[in-house]
Amino acid sequence: MMPPPPSDPAAEEALVPVSALQHMLFCPRQCALIHIERVWAEDGATAEGHLLHARVDGGKPDRRAGVRTVRALTLRSFAHGLAGKADAVEFHGGTPYPVEYKRGRPKAHRADEVQLCAQALCLEEMFGVPVPAGALFYAQTNKRLVVAFDPDLRALTIRIAAETGAMFTAGRTPPPRAMPACRKCSLAAHCQPRKLERPPSVSRWLLRQIDDTVSTDLPRPNEAV
Repeated sequence: MMPPPPSDPAAEEALVPVSALQHMLFCPRQCALIHIERVWAEDGATAEGHLLHARVDGGKPDRRAGVRTVRALTLRSFAHGLAGKADAVEFHGGTPYPVEYKRGRPKAHRADEVQLCAQALCLEEMFGVPVPAGALFYAQTNKRLVVAFDPDLRALTIRIAAETGAMFTAGRTPPPRAMPACRKCSLAAHCQPRKLERPPSVSRWLLRQIDDTVSTDLPRPNEAV
């Protein structure tokens, strides 16, 4: 049975969205733009992802072959400062097994695995039982990728959760850093990494203004002094 929520509303307000950990590991600036500055831009990929999650979250609980599946389950971990919603949680006996749905395919980085592991940390606190593994379902491959929540992944998830919480508390957006993945980011127009990563020097700008002023004030070749 889930523990009752704390009576302190501030504790609830301080919880970091589980989805923010994926953004944080992929790009801290993207995470801050979305969750601190509330900037969002839709593109084909994000729209497709929303439709996929809507289909999954809208499903009713079911039981097949002794496995009970609960969809859109609200998650909380006050120990790790996390809150969110699981696409689906399968209960194999009394053991929760989170399943996260993704529109693409498995990635080289561990952002999806961290998001899933964060769900497991919440489930362990909520139900008081170990959650050793879960799965990522990728629409492009139409296959599940089983993820074991080993000590390395747990340590990474806890560290990213702490760093994300600290960034939210500070309320500061990191400076831009251009990387190849920026080309596919729906927030590229708002972030402008290539333009803002190395902004023009203020001193150079002032020198150009002075040069323009001096050039304007100087007499032209055929003008009398």
